[in-house]
Amino acid sequence: MKGMKRLLPGILVAILMAGATASQAQDKPPKLAIINIQIAIAQTSDGQKAAKEIQDRFAPKRKELDDAQKEINALQDQLRNQEKTLSDDARNKLLKQIDDKTRSFNRSNEDATTDFQNAEQEAINEIGQKMMTVLSEYAQKNTYSMVLDVSSPQTPVLYADAAIDITKEIIDLYNQSAAKSAASAAPATPAAPKAASPAAPAAAAPKPAAPAAAAPAGSPKPATTP
Repeated sequence: MKGMKRLLPGILVAILMAGATASQAQDKPPKLAIINIQIAIAQTSDGQKAAKEIQDRFAPKRKELDDAQKEINALQDQLRNQEKTLSDDARNKLLKQIDDKTRSFNRSNEDATTDFQNAEQEAINEIGQKMMTVLSEYAQKNTYSMVLDVSSPQTPVLYADAAIDITKEIIDLYNQSAAKSAASAAPATPAAPKAASPAAPAAAAPKPAAPAAAAPAGSPKPATTP
């Protein structure tokens, strides 16, 4: 998910113990795998959908901040171009206007950035919880003793063979699970009405309803951005 850089708490290093007995662990080396949980979350169908929804939700705020930044830039250009001809009073007024608008812009930008990051984190947490269920089931089914997340630069994994990377498998399994859940939650399609028997008399046509009264008429990218 573009821009989603923070991960679900508790899965920076995901360790999943398969149900192997102590004797089995002694007989053979542990089976390990790696996953980039950040990429996995971002590339699921839910992750891509959430990213688009967040971008769309904050698009008006980005435009508002862009417009405010352009206005500040225009005032700064005016000050530079007219500085030699402005009176002290006019110059001070222009400086104050620039300062006031800049402080207002910074406050709005900080608030928008915080709101944007909170929305991202909420989506990451929701998708990440579902993904952990998929990952746990996959690891146990395939007898992995440990699965390490390598998406963080602080990961202790310095090298891993690409053959043990299960990121794509988890993305595919997550999407399959999400599709099944959506299908089971969808309302059943109502059966088509049966045609009336030719011998049955036609039902009386309902009287037309009275017309309803018309309802009365109703009364970024942020510069340093989310």
